[in-house]
Amino acid sequence: MLIRSLTLATLLAIAGPLFAADGDSPLDMDKGRARPLIVIAPSTVDPTWVNLKKSLDEPANRKGFTERNMVLYTVLNLMGQREGKDLGPQDTAALIRSLKLGAGAKSKVILVGKDGEKKLEESGAVELKTIFDAVDQLPASEKEATVPTPPPVAETAPTKGAKGTKPGKPAKPPEMPND
Repeated sequence: MLIRSLTLATLLAIAGPLFAADGDSPLDMDKGRARPLIVIAPSTVDPTWVNLKKSLDEPANRKGFTERNMVLYTVLNLMGQREGKDLGPQDTAALIRSLKLGAGAKSKVILVGKDGEKKLEESGAVELKTIFDAVDQLPASEKEATVPTPPPVAETAPTKGAKGTKPGKPAKPPEMPND
């Protein structure tokens, strides 16, 4: 019994990260809900990031950004953030891995649609107007894509005079054979 448990634990320890690598991107939680805009730059003073940040700080552009259901991801100096909140190193690495980017020293700006597919990928400087135009040109089916929410479950009140049901006993766990 002990040998089986140790073997299983060892297999899970080795295979666990391999299974987790498939769907561990922070972008997965935005799928169907928002359009991630990802900015990857080698430093915080990168001209691409500085110009884009300056554009996003303007109230009219910020309003357009939120109206289009966009969220901002940044990876600056290999430190990731989502909407200004830090991502852990594993989440940052998973984000970069999910984008399937090649090696390069240039900064990149990537727009991902609600369907999880890349809609725009630019190396170097890009204007916010270009990003907004790319979102506005998306097909209507992608603009309306949302994750379906389950309908609320209505609980029925017991009727007067009806017998209530008693919860059943829990099932007895199966016995393990001795080795």
